[in-house]
Amino acid sequence: MRPLVLASGSLYRRELLQRLQLPFVCHSPNIDETPHANEEAVTLVQRLAVAKACTLRKQFLQHLIIGSDQVAVLDGQIIGKPGSRAAAIAQLQTASGRSLTFYTGLCLLDSASNRLQVDCVPFTVHFRQLTDAQIERYVDREKPFDCAGSFKSEGLGISLFRTTEGEDATALVGLPLIRLCDMLNQAGIEVP
Repeated sequence: MRPLVLASGSLYRRELLQRLQLPFVCHSPNIDETPHANEEAVTLVQRLAVAKACTLRKQFLQHLIIGSDQVAVLDGQIIGKPGSRAAAIAQLQTASGRSLTFYTGLCLLDSASNRLQVDCVPFTVHFRQLTDAQIERYVDREKPFDCAGSFKSEGLGISLFRTTEGEDATALVGLPLIRLCDMLNQAGIEVP
């Protein structure tokens, strides 16, 4: 089997990829993730997913390299990771009763042939109407400061949702496994 590399330092992505029960190594790429002027979310996440994978090409010459990037969008504006309690509370207050769409860019690079497979998988979260007390209790319990949208859907964050919409719930966490399985199968890695 061709060796796999996850071009990420994300614990969340590492845990997701482990579900496929394939051996892999992780290596965090060092890239500039600044959006270009007027860059659309889909274009941004695909560009960054490709950049993460391609940055590792010279280190891993005979590998399949997985790059992924994600942004959340509310009313056409990209929402980043909050970084603090106050910012997380503010993000969730803004999202209360509304919908937030996550765009997850995915790239599989065959470093031996330089063949790229690239896609973007959307997933939408429809929030309940939340009170300030609910938001504060949630933020204080899970401390989602490193999560775009200020929640962890794999934990208590699920209680904030009215419904979700999308083809692959793992895209919400940051690595769309259904689409990745398609890409791996096309690259000759049979999953399962």
